Amino acid sequence: MAIAKAERLMNLALCLLGTRRPLSKRELRGSIEAYMEAGNDEAFNRMFERDKDDLRELGLVIETVENLEGETGYLARRDSNTLPPVSLDAEEAAALGLAAKVWQQARLAGAASGALQKLRAGGMPETDDAYGGQHSVIEPRIPVHEAAFEPLMLACRDRRPVTFDYRKSNAARPEPRQVEPWALECWRGHWYLAGFDRDRGAERVFRLSRICGKVRSRAGRYTAEVPDVVTVRETVASWAGESADRSAVIRLRAGAGYPLRARATAVREGVAEGWDELEIPYGHGLDAWLVEFGPDVVVTEPEDLRSDVLDRLRAVAKG
Repeated sequence: MAIAKAERLMNLALCLLGTRRPLSKRELRGSIEAYMEAGNDEAFNRMFERDKDDLRELGLVIETVENLEGETGYLARRDSNTLPPVSLDAEEAAALGLAAKVWQQARLAGAASGALQKLRAGGMPETDDAYGGQHSVIEPRIPVHEAAFEPLMLACRDRRPVTFDYRKSNAARPEPRQVEPWALECWRGHWYLAGFDRDRGAERVFRLSRICGKVRSRAGRYTAEVPDVVTVRETVASWAGESADRSAVIRLRAGAGYPLRARATAVREGVAEGWDELEIPYGHGLDAWLVEFGPDVVVTEPEDLRSDVLDRLRAVAKG
């Protein structure tokens, strides 16, 4: 079975790389023997979609193109699937090794390890692991627990629109979203997706832990221009609460909320029995962050922040 699948994937890759125009599913089915032997259209479609996703996982850039008749076709341009010779010095190789270690507890661990092996086979120098070897005290890690991370990462890479159900922090039920994903960013230990929300016609940021169910890919091209990486990071920081234009005053239970204390610009201890008072920067997303500390935080001012936090807590209580 493994040999048969490998042969089928190879044949599909050769067809997509060897064509000068997009090939429809119908044309691909008539060109590959394993597809011709599929029992019915449904079985063929399932097989083809799995194979296409597998080739993309292996790094093949497959474009989805719609012709004038509205028929969807596929091709893999040679210029998009050809890399220049890889030449790395020892410091660059060490940096890649460090990057691979970052993903060891994430779902990308296998891909990162495989990429390093391919680079070393291509001549990348072996290096002493000075950044986090077997006996290092500090080792970099990026935990990724959300099931949405991997399909969104692939959609960002391949520039494929997606749909998913998303529950806002102050909403009782999730709502469907159609998004053109730009990039994934990690902020304060949480992963966020920045992209263009087609229904709202504007850029939006989504916290991965609030995505419900499966992320589904959709055919077609992006309708909005993708900004550069720096702009995307600034967008995530702003939506997640990094940009602050004023201050808020909160009461924090003594001995709790150390991340809040680290962000505070002023701390007054013992203002009430068992409570300290903090002044912290107030920007977009602070209300969602404060809710995470539950009964250990009470917002004193401003009133709009207090109201937002109460609304979120009521939504959580309703389930």
